[in-house]
Amino acid sequence: MPLIGRRRVRFPNPNPVSQSQKPKKKMTRPGIPAIFTQPPAIIDPLITETTDLHNATRDKCLPFLKGTHSSQADLNQHGVPALKRDLHVGYLYDSLEDYPSGFVAMDASRPWMVYWGLAGLAMLGEDTSQFRERVIATLRPMQNPSGGFGGGHGQTSHIAGSYAAVLSLAMVGGEGLALVDRHAMWQWLSRVKQPDGGFRVGEGGEEDVRYVKQRGWLDFDFLTFRRGAYCAMTIISLLDLPLTLADGQARDAGLETLTSGLPQYLSRCQTFEGGISGSPGSEAHGAYAFCALACLAIMGPPEEVFTRHMDIPMLVSWLSARQSAPEGGLSGRTNKLVDGCYSHWVGGCWPLLESSLDGKPGSTEPPASSLFSREGLTRYILACCQGNDGGLRDKPGKHVDSYHTCYVLAGLSATQTHHYRTDSSAVSDGFSSAFSWKSSPSHAEDNVFSKGDRLTPLHPLYLIPHKDAERMRLWSQDHPLV
Repeated sequence: MPLIGRRRVRFPNPNPVSQSQKPKKKMTRPGIPAIFTQPPAIIDPLITETTDLHNATRDKCLPFLKGTHSSQADLNQHGVPALKRDLHVGYLYDSLEDYPSGFVAMDASRPWMVYWGLAGLAMLGEDTSQFRERVIATLRPMQNPSGGFGGGHGQTSHIAGSYAAVLSLAMVGGEGLALVDRHAMWQWLSRVKQPDGGFRVGEGGEEDVRYVKQRGWLDFDFLTFRRGAYCAMTIISLLDLPLTLADGQARDAGLETLTSGLPQYLSRCQTFEGGISGSPGSEAHGAYAFCALACLAIMGPPEEVFTRHMDIPMLVSWLSARQSAPEGGLSGRTNKLVDGCYSHWVGGCWPLLESSLDGKPGSTEPPASSLFSREGLTRYILACCQGNDGGLRDKPGKHVDSYHTCYVLAGLSATQTHHYRTDSSAVSDGFSSAFSWKSSPSHAEDNVFSKGDRLTPLHPLYLIPHKDAERMRLWSQDHPLV
């Protein structure tokens, strides 16, 4: 189209379209606030590859958020789709069955795949104890005589696989609670404890685990977030392991317990942005923020350990910037895209921080306001993350998988739940604060999901149902190591 001076010359359209032939613009469904249906009011004029990706993601999400996408049928009065509970249950049952041959690349993640399936089903109200015999038969060959579980049969023990195995056994209960060789586990964790306070993921492994991208048989990046310190403290507290160090490098360096130097190590992981990285000097990441906070909260009351070892105002500022509009979903790093799994990794930080800012064990009554938009996250999850045939995904255009199904559901559960702590003096062990967490439903007026979409809450530190965490703790205390 030529320009003459400052005047734009338009040529006639050789194929004019009548007004009646033009496609009609789909109107936003009623009940949806404008913040979730329109581009941001202020847009950076600098165009980069990153801004193009953000804009493309926003444009893919908007039809789902507006309730105008062809896959959406019945919406509630808030313009939010229902949770496809039965389809998700069916998907997760399938995820615990046989896999296609292409999944051989995921062999080292078998404990994780068990955990994701069980945790997702638990949130959806299914009885996970029905899998007890199968889970025990699957995990038994993965346990090594020297302590810990490998990712698959015959593989070296890894702290991440051990974490997933312990949580899975907690959820099936019964004789599954007795499968772990706790004495060998204690000795193995003592050997991977490091003189600087952190933990290696295995003997001879890296000290801190960054996220691993594994290309599966489907065309998507399978993200597994793991942090050695958090995994270790989860195992230690649920199995009631001795805190005194057995033989190992850390003991030789003068450390006395499994927790020695650990809070200080986590403190060094906070970055100039305010977020928390996988190791000192690395980039801040939402998954590491949750792992560090949960690790500290296992060791003591959040109002004490957080303020002692973290710059809370900076962390709150960084976490707040992870939620975006109009999507309402959460991202894991600065300038990154929304991703459904951060519904937990970032969304799961807020109950812990809110508890710390309360300054004391909280009330059963939810607070008047929240530090994040529960409505925005709920809309993103239910509108943008549900697959048509079950399972949940990163964002529109991505495939569903059991990893995202588990952590997206965990994020949705967190939006529906008020987590609080009771008087921890009623629990007589070294992790009294960790086992003092309780939950109650969030305020009805804050909810945009339908009544039938409520999920079973998970323990905010251990990511398994409260009853399962308590059962494993009590069993371990009743069977002390000799």
